[in-house]
Amino acid sequence: MILDPVKGTVFLCLTGLGAAGNILVLVSYMHMFQSTEKKPIHLILAHLALTNIIMLLSKGMPRTIEAFNFGNFLDDTTCKIVVYLARVSRGLSLCTSSLLTVVQAITISPKQSIWQRLKLRTPRHIISSLLFLWILNSLISMNLPYYIKNINSVNITQVKKSSNYCYFLPESWITRWIFLTLMVLRDAVFQGAMGGASGYLVFLLHKHHQHVLYLQNCKILYRTPPELRAAQSVLLLMVCFLFFNWADCFISLYITLTIENYSTEVYIPEFLTISYAVLSPFMLIHRDGHLTKCCYIQ
Repeated sequence: MILDPVKGTVFLCLTGLGAAGNILVLVSYMHMFQSTEKKPIHLILAHLALTNIIMLLSKGMPRTIEAFNFGNFLDDTTCKIVVYLARVSRGLSLCTSSLLTVVQAITISPKQSIWQRLKLRTPRHIISSLLFLWILNSLISMNLPYYIKNINSVNITQVKKSSNYCYFLPESWITRWIFLTLMVLRDAVFQGAMGGASGYLVFLLHKHHQHVLYLQNCKILYRTPPELRAAQSVLLLMVCFLFFNWADCFISLYITLTIENYSTEVYIPEFLTISYAVLSPFMLIHRDGHLTKCCYIQ
């Protein structure tokens, strides 16, 4: 293992800061969901914060310990759990963000919209939807525990140069392509839903903006409803998520195709993977007035 204190320090700061922010958001939104002001979106945002915490602990902390070269702290079982949770939490982050966008689009849709019927049923289906997302992502990643081993438990001649404590055993091409296809389909469906809902949100916000301009020309005072301010926050979150997700994909593909030896460039996708989990809670704290009040109270 290679000692890299700079990488370790950066990961430690990002993981600690992100975990603290997400814990604050999780507690605040769970408190709001149990109050009289509860809304379906509060439970989704709390679940997103929980997903971020799992990702930071399963992705950020092992990278921090590896960078500081604290020794082999993972056995076979721990390797399986850590890698499995990292993969599941990454899928859950995508699916929860997509669900958040769709629910927010339904919430602010006009009363005469075809989404009105869904709007009335949404609160009862949030928990079952989140449970479905857990089952879906758990099944898509179910091949990982079988192919993950501690690096000391495999033949050293099989292990390529790496900074990881966990090693991926070779798997059959059938298994690889089956689960790769499932992941691609999941990403395509949920990112497609996120893109469609985000486009609808932009359309509704544009109509609201035109309405505000009309009222201002008529010298009528108008205040933006909380639902539309929440929609703006959700839209900002989705832009942030898509930026880091696609940047991670393109940079990882570039590194895979062009870089043969392990170098500093390989760190970039690792930072991008947890960047959304680190930034999203502070974006919510900054944008959500109710959440800011809860932070001061706590």
